[in-house]
Amino acid sequence: MNNHEIIISGVHMDLTDSIKYMVESKAEKLFQHEERIIRVRMELEAMVNKGNGKQEEFIAKGHIEINGPPMVVSSASNDLYKSIDQTVQKLDRKLRRRSRLKRVKRKDTHPIELPADLPKVEEVA
Repeated sequence: MNNHEIIISGVHMDLTDSIKYMVESKAEKLFQHEERIIRVRMELEAMVNKGNGKQEEFIAKGHIEINGPPMVVSSASNDLYKSIDQTVQKLDRKLRRRSRLKRVKRKDTHPIELPADLPKVEEVA
């Protein structure tokens, strides 16, 4: 991959090469949308629900460190790869929304009203 900083950590699970490769390939999509990302952290967690049947639940937490407030999202499902996909999609939506809001704020110009009466200046030809 590229020289982008992607940190992948596993809680209560071992990270295989295929999981690492998938997270890195999905996270590269985020760097294409925003160049000023400092780093992306993905925390993958496996939890066993002790109920009627022992069912595993996978939680993927994504953190984007960027200038301004960091973006943090999480997603949980029964499939690890589905959780990773959903987390990356949520981060992608947040990045696109942030860039869209920056454009709207930049285009939203409004006149400045001064409370003082200023003398009018005649134009010199």
